[in-house]
Amino acid sequence: QAQLAESGGGLVQAGGSLRLSCAASGRTFSVPVMGWFRQVPGKEREFLAAINWSGIITYYADSVKGRFTISRDNAKNMVYLQMNRLKPEDTAVYYCAAKTNSCSGYGCYSAGSRYDYWGQGTQVTVSS
Repeated sequence: QAQLAESGGGLVQAGGSLRLSCAASGRTFSVPVMGWFRQVPGKEREFLAAINWSGIITYYADSVKGRFTISRDNAKNMVYLQMNRLKPEDTAVYYCAAKTNSCSGYGCYSAGSRYDYWGQGTQVTVSS
């Protein structure tokens, strides 16, 4: 069993930046795919970004492309989401997720239903 724990959320003004971290524990964490999602109450969970084991392959939702950057440090079992030029519509609970099987293509990386482990989430609030 693996556990994921997000941190780094908070309140920030529009145009500002935040860096979310996701710490993985509980097993040898060699999962091939890690992703970030967010959810606003009353709305569906939204895919944001995903990264493969080596970090060479990354995918981003159009809504965050060019503003958010996903990265991972396998030696530390950490995944990060650097968020720049934040907007009020980025306000949400942000989740990291781990997928234990390999993946191919945007459709696979972005499908939340294919991820096996989820963190508890961290709140990000962007004020206007």
